[in-house]
Amino acid sequence: MSILYIVATPIGNLSDMTYRAIETLKSVDFIICEDTRKSGILCKHYGIETSRISFHVQSSERKAQEIIDRINKGATAAYISDAGTPCISDPGFKLTNLATTQNQPITIIPIPGASAVTTLLSGSGFPSDKFTFLGFLPHKKGRQTILKSINENQHSLIFYESVHRFPKLLKELAEFVSPDRKICVGRELTKMHEEIFRGTVTQARAHFDESNTKGEFVVMIAPKNF
Repeated sequence: MSILYIVATPIGNLSDMTYRAIETLKSVDFIICEDTRKSGILCKHYGIETSRISFHVQSSERKAQEIIDRINKGATAAYISDAGTPCISDPGFKLTNLATTQNQPITIIPIPGASAVTTLLSGSGFPSDKFTFLGFLPHKKGRQTILKSINENQHSLIFYESVHRFPKLLKELAEFVSPDRKICVGRELTKMHEEIFRGTVTQARAHFDESNTKGEFVVMIAPKNF
């Protein structure tokens, strides 16, 4: 049986790796990863000696097909992203989509684990019975439209933001949503300098400055009138 495992890895703290994930990465014929250098740190830490090949956002459709062909010939593979649960705002979906459209579909087995989205969601204190995940907001085209639409939302929203655009995001939220809207910001989740901020947009603008806007950000916006 042709199998592609989708294996979640830690988002920062290496101790968040699951036993099942380690066993899977050790047992497959090869590992597909976004960055072989980053994945090399994880593999070295857990004594995983499986060969690795890269597959990232710039990888061609031809390379994706070559990987799928290799699996179809009987090799077992595991895909890992740079951090967290694969195929969420990363190129892994190209592989899983291709795997499911073969004449003889490849069996996809997800190995669950850490995710920045669910990590912040679980600790936010905001309603989580229904939420919308937006991935990364557009840099320019469509960005304001999305931000304006948030104002009337009756359920929580969560998305990623880069360190370079985070200060700008807070200004935009004050302008297009509301300076009083409650937000929850996760910075460097599970890492040494982890911070989870809860407050209004105005309070967030006062709290975050050059000293604490380094790292990776996950932002959650509470429903209107929460």
